[in-house]
Amino acid sequence: MRALIASLLVAMLAGTAYAADEAACFVAGHLVQADFALPRVAAAIAAKHLKIVVLGSASSALPGQEGIAKAYPARLEDSLARRLPGVDVKVVTHTKARDKAIEMGKTLEHVLAEDKPDLVIWQTGTVDAMLGVDPDDFRSALDEGVDTLQAGKADTVFMNMQYSPRTDSMIALGSYLDAMRFVALQREVLLFDRLAVMKNWNEMGVFDLYTATKKTDTAEKVHDCIGRLLGRLIVDGAKLAQTGDTGSGSPGGTLNKDLH
Repeated sequence: MRALIASLLVAMLAGTAYAADEAACFVAGHLVQADFALPRVAAAIAAKHLKIVVLGSASSALPGQEGIAKAYPARLEDSLARRLPGVDVKVVTHTKARDKAIEMGKTLEHVLAEDKPDLVIWQTGTVDAMLGVDPDDFRSALDEGVDTLQAGKADTVFMNMQYSPRTDSMIALGSYLDAMRFVALQREVLLFDRLAVMKNWNEMGVFDLYTATKKTDTAEKVHDCIGRLLGRLIVDGAKLAQTGDTGSGSPGGTLNKDLH
């Protein structure tokens, strides 16, 4: 009996801590809105199997032996598992440092054939901005990538750059941010505005993104929060499919009670 009570207390404390962390993350929740539906995600949830691929660069990973478990793709998987009980959720990553959007786009057909994802989260923009890629070429690469993903029957979520107060004035991101917003709106693709979210956290004092540290504590918490916000965005996008607002002409899916 004592062991049972102790276990219940541990679970209650863990739940309280999780809720407190969630509250801190969702200080920037108003910046993450599902404007378009994710019909293939909705159909996958109804079928109890959801496969997601994160296509990105080094900023989707964390260093160290536990880096994979603490980076946002793994935290997203955990968040969705909590939100979708009974659904088998799998998040896999395809990341390569210094890849431009056009280079990522060339890997999409292979990713679709190999992993057969229901959703691809495409994190891009930083390398293109650093290298001064023509913004029109960047936009075209995104547009062609969406064509490939739609032909491969996968939903898409764009994720833009990280925010760093130390480098904010050093890299001209404006044209690339605008290009991502334009393609997202034109193609009815969800955009996770990571830059705005992280900037809000910094300004509201949730995270101090300016102070340099040798530890990865802050980075781990930021990744955890990104995973939670992404989880809510994806579930909200799946819910929209129930209304028939599927976006981009994709077939709608039937939602079930797993969507909370």
